[in-house]
Amino acid sequence: MFFARRASDTRRLVREAKRRLARTPLWLRLVAATLLLVTLAVTLTGLFAVQLLRGYLLDRTDQQLRAASAPLRPENEEPHADPRTPDTKTQRLYGLFYVVILNEDGTVRRTLAQSTDGAVPDLPALTVAEVARRGGRPFTVDSVGHAGHAWRVVAVPARTTGSRVVGISLSDIDTTVSRLAVIVACVGGAVLVLLGFACHWLVRRSLRPLGEIERTAQAIAGGDLSRRVPLRHRRTEMGRLGRAINGMLVQIEKAIRDRSESEAAARRSAEQARESAEAARRSAEAARSSEERMRRFVADASHELRTPLTSIRGFAELYRQEGSRDPDEAARVLRRIEGEAERMGLLVDDLLLLARLDQQRPLQRGQVDLLSLAAGVVLDAQTLAPDRPIELVRLDGADAPVSVTGDEARLRQVIGNLVGNALRHTPAGTPVLVGVGVDGADTVVEVADEGPGLPEGSAERVFERFYRADPARTRTDGGGAGLGLSIAAALVHAHGGTITVDSAPGQGATFRVRLPSRPPAG
Repeated sequence: MFFARRASDTRRLVREAKRRLARTPLWLRLVAATLLLVTLAVTLTGLFAVQLLRGYLLDRTDQQLRAASAPLRPENEEPHADPRTPDTKTQRLYGLFYVVILNEDGTVRRTLAQSTDGAVPDLPALTVAEVARRGGRPFTVDSVGHAGHAWRVVAVPARTTGSRVVGISLSDIDTTVSRLAVIVACVGGAVLVLLGFACHWLVRRSLRPLGEIERTAQAIAGGDLSRRVPLRHRRTEMGRLGRAINGMLVQIEKAIRDRSESEAAARRSAEQARESAEAARRSAEAARSSEERMRRFVADASHELRTPLTSIRGFAELYRQEGSRDPDEAARVLRRIEGEAERMGLLVDDLLLLARLDQQRPLQRGQVDLLSLAAGVVLDAQTLAPDRPIELVRLDGADAPVSVTGDEARLRQVIGNLVGNALRHTPAGTPVLVGVGVDGADTVVEVADEGPGLPEGSAERVFERFYRADPARTRTDGGGAGLGLSIAAALVHAHGGTITVDSAPGQGATFRVRLPSRPPAG
């Protein structure tokens, strides 16, 4: 059970390591793998060099030991008063070597030389039999009381009895090998650092085409099908990959272009069909609307013309019956007939003007000073209605002329119709204000009164032909034919402008005309 759980944990760790490795960028994996291999190579090379140097130095030391273990004169192998202390003569003879003469049982008989620091090797029991078994081969032992201080020792039979042991400290060799190991480690570390930077630069440079391929793919995903992978080195793997991707992109772009053209053609056909159907529908609606307007226009015109004709007929019959008996009555009847005929003539003139405007006949355009034009209209209105306070104001507070390009006579008619409408539909003594000014790129004309205002729902229809806000009012009680505002609106539209009305019951009415300072295109 324990081993099964350990195996499961191991597999889980392996899977997690694989997932993390898969999420690691390619350049980082390449650099890490390269540095790992180089680190392994540098480590193995350093270890081999250190071991090779140590072996070489040990071989030289062994040769020195064999030379120093040559047979001595017999008197040098005799016992000494202090077997642990060498005499001066033999110490100078052997220098750095440690040389002792052992008895047959391995005890020290005489010390011929020892190291200056007093360190001595920790010799095993070197009996005569043990020395014979070793056969004069050097071996390594530790130092007595100095941990880590090794000695290289050789034991050979003495000239007389016992054995002779010659040793030398390996501290110099260990120091040399340690320094070499430090040098190898430092040089190897420096090489790894430099190699890491070089490898990082080289790998990133080598993988740069992959970044270009990635950016090209992102641009294509964003809709730019004309992008291609740059081809710098066509014979490399990246160059061949880029060439293959570019070929694929050409085919994809061609397929998408063909499909887009097919879809565009289908959309154009469908759009043309919709436009044709919409045009047919609009034509039918326009025809129906035109026919309806024509019927309404004919009916309204017939109604308006019938009134003066009926009056003329009635007055003519009255004149025929009583005119010969009463000259004053005859004169009055003739004046009424003349007035109705004049009214009918004005109505016909208005109808002809609307017909010409519907046909979009060109206007006689020129530079018109609206301020002077409005002043003339106000002066005429003050002459016709001296009891009315009619005032002209400048809306923008400036003093410069207010000029537009338009037909002077028609613009005078627009302002005159608006002022006349205000005079007709407001009580006596009601003030009328005419304002002219500039608002941005437009010229504005306003005609405001303080009368009863328009009934609710009449503002949208006030510019319709033959429309009266009060249907009960007729021409005989001050009402018009209902064409004045229609003509004003048609003339304003012919000049490329707009006309609106702001009104509420009991709050008066303000008619606002906006004309472009420059003539409309076309």
